[in-house]
Amino acid sequence: QVQLVESGGGLVQAGGSLRLSCAASGRTFSSYAMGWFRQAPGKEREFVARITSSGGSTGYRDSVKGRFTISRDNAKDTVYLQMNSLKPEDTAVYYCAANRGYYMVGSAGTYWGQGTQVTVSS
Repeated sequence: QVQLVESGGGLVQAGGSLRLSCAASGRTFSSYAMGWFRQAPGKEREFVARITSSGGSTGYRDSVKGRFTISRDNAKDTVYLQMNSLKPEDTAVYYCAANRGYYMVGSAGTYWGQGTQVTVSS
């Protein structure tokens, strides 16, 4: 079992920045690939970014490339999502996710956090 707790969400103006954090506990954090997903009102949850267990490889959805950066600190059992140049369409609940498989993050066997709200005003 892996427990995930997100923090860092809030209200920001368009063009601003936020840094989300996700603290993990329960199992060996460095064994898990991690990811961030988001869900806007009335929409399905969607992939945002993922990172391998070592942090050596990352992946992003096209709409956030160049604006968002995922990183991790295995010594602190924490994964981050730095969000810059935020847009109103980035408004959503952001969820942290963990899976042993890099391409399985978000699929069967994924552990999820409770989510943190990000609101971007225009």
